[in-house]
This record gives sequence, C-alpha cells and structure tokens, in this order.
Amino acid sequence: MSYLEYNTKFVPTGLRKLLYLNWPIIMLLIAVACAGFLMLYSVAGGSSDPWMSRHIERFAAGLIMMLIVAMVPIWFWRNMAGVAYLVSLGLLVAVEFIGVERNGSQRWLDLGVMDLQPSELMKITMVMLLAAYYDWLPTHKTSRPFWVFLPVCLILLPTYFVLAQPDLGTSLLLMIGGAAVMFVAGVHWAYFATVISLGVGTVVAVFKSRGQSWQILQDYQYRRIETFLDPSNDPLGAGYHITQAKIAFGSGGWTGRGFMQGTQTRLNFLPEKHTDFIFTTLAEEFGFIGAITLLVLYVLIVFFCVASAVTNKDRFAALLTLGVAMTFFLYFAVNMAMVTGLAPVVGVPLPLVSYGGSAMLVLMLAFGMVQSAHVHKPR
Repeated sequence: MSYLEYNTKFVPTGLRKLLYLNWPIIMLLIAVACAGFLMLYSVAGGSSDPWMSRHIERFAAGLIMMLIVAMVPIWFWRNMAGVAYLVSLGLLVAVEFIGVERNGSQRWLDLGVMDLQPSELMKITMVMLLAAYYDWLPTHKTSRPFWVFLPVCLILLPTYFVLAQPDLGTSLLLMIGGAAVMFVAGVHWAYFATVISLGVGTVVAVFKSRGQSWQILQDYQYRRIETFLDPSNDPLGAGYHITQAKIAFGSGGWTGRGFMQGTQTRLNFLPEKHTDFIFTTLAEEFGFIGAITLLVLYVLIVFFCVASAVTNKDRFAALLTLGVAMTFFLYFAVNMAMVTGLAPVVGVPLPLVSYGGSAMLVLMLAFGMVQSAHVHKPR
C-alpha cells in the first residue's frame, strides 16, 4: 500500500479522487492556456476583447468539464465509446447538409451558443473506439488481416467526410492518430511499412507525371507545391502567409521584441494572428526562448500522459491515454511545422493557445478521460 493510499483510505471517495488526479498535467495545461491568454491580449492591441475574455471563459468551462469527466469511472467511457463515435459520425454527416460555410469550407454546426466543429470531436471519439476495440480483441488476433481491416474502415469513414468539407489538415490528423493507436496496440509493423511505401510511391508518381499524358494533379496544384517548397515564387499570393510568418520569426531573435511590441502583429502583416499563426506572434514578441519554453510545456504534457499510460494495467485506459497524447502531439507539431514553413499550411490550431471553442473544449474533454484513466487505474 502506497503512502497516499494509506493516508487517504478513510477519506471520502470524491476527495480521494481529487488527490489521485494527475496534477502535473493540470498545472501544465493551465500554464499553456495562460500563454494563450497573453497572446490573445497582445494581438487585440492590449484589450481583453474580442478574444481573450471568451478564451478564458471557455478554458474555465473546459477545466470544470475535465474535472467532472475525471470523476467518472473509466469503464463508463469504455462502454460509451461506440455511442460517442456514432454521434460524432452523425454530426459529420449533418455538416454536409446544414453546416455553416466559412472561407470556402463547410465544417461547423451552428448550435446557437457556439459553433461546433464535429471533426474536432471525431479526433477523440475515434481514439476512444479504437482503444475499446483493442481492449476487446484478444491480443493474438491483433495483426490478422480481417481484424486489421475493421479499424482501418473505422478510420477511413470519418476521414472521407472530413476531406469533403474540405479539411486536409484534420483528415491527416485523423489518419495518423488512428494509425498511432493501432501501432501501440500491437499491429505488426509490416502493415505500416507497406502503407508508408505506397505513400512514397504515390508522391514520386505525382512528380513524375507532371507534363505527361497521365498527369495526376492539375497545374495549379503543382504550383501550390512549388510555392510551399519556395514561398518566394509567389510572395504576394500563395506564399504571403508563410513569408510574413518567417519575417516575424526572424525579427524575434533570441529574446523577442517585447510583449505587445511585435511589428508584424501590430501592423497587421501577419495573417490569422489570433488562430493558426499565433505561434509566430509569440516567437516575435518573446523570441527563441519564449517559443522553446512553450514547446517544452507541450512536450512535458505528452511525457506525463505517456508515463501515466505505461504504468496503467488497464488496456483500454492505457491505449486511450496514449491515443490522446499522440493526438495532442500532432496538434502542436503540425501547427508549429506549418507556421515555420516545414509543412504546408493546412489550418491546424495551436492547442489551448489559438482562439477557438471546439478544439479547446474537445481537448479538455480528452484530458478529462486521461485523468479518469489515471484516477481509476488499478493500484
């Protein structure tokens, strides 16, 4: 019996659960959110409106929701995995008919009090279902073709609807996140090697086909690829966003220009400065040190999630925690790669820092289930 268990065995169950929470993760989430508050205050020109105040309200609501979810036994979330996946899939289908369109993409449902992006919810409910699936499936069947085909279908079905919105970034996160759960569940590496080989072969074929009678992409799509590889080809057009982001990064130097002193932000050269490109604002104002500090906070969150998972003897809880950790990692890794020019601009927010309701609330829900897995793990 551990020291904590010995000293809390006569404490009411609810209070004991609070003591068992993974407090380092909670503190790190609050620290990252506070960085978001500062940046949203800065990009609004020193005002809490229109972004910071609403961001604080949403984070507070998400924090309360996380604690409530954490108090619910993990077996409940295992039993709800199938229902949650089907509801998310139904919402994705509903987007096709009654979704709200913005900037050429139809991704949201108007709920009155807020706009819900079902694809964000699907990232977590798919992880839940895959974790429940591999918890149910005997380990000796994990790599058999039929039992590999079923989870692949569960991943590709929502990916199809997300691609139709269109939302390439989220669809990639869905596929990679689902594949990560399959990998840690024990699916043989040969399946992943085959998929990667096919992907590399497809990329080579795309470039080889240019100018041929069997050209795979349209000319304008090849021009987009060229712009990604060298934004200076079209600095005022398709390469404008990433060019301005790089200027902001470079002007920040080691220690930054100072809080609310970023010229790219102040003069509105930086696009989407409160959402997808908010990391460049932080880098300009707080420099390399500020950017690395935020990255370290993110990595520590992933580390504590992985540490909780590897010490959890419940298979569903461990897979769910690892799946959430991988999804969270993909969020910040893709966003940071995108705004630094290492990946195409695909519209992935910086978790807990970028302004947005759906992504934040879904992430807090996911971390609530991570806490539930930690609180209720066998001791």
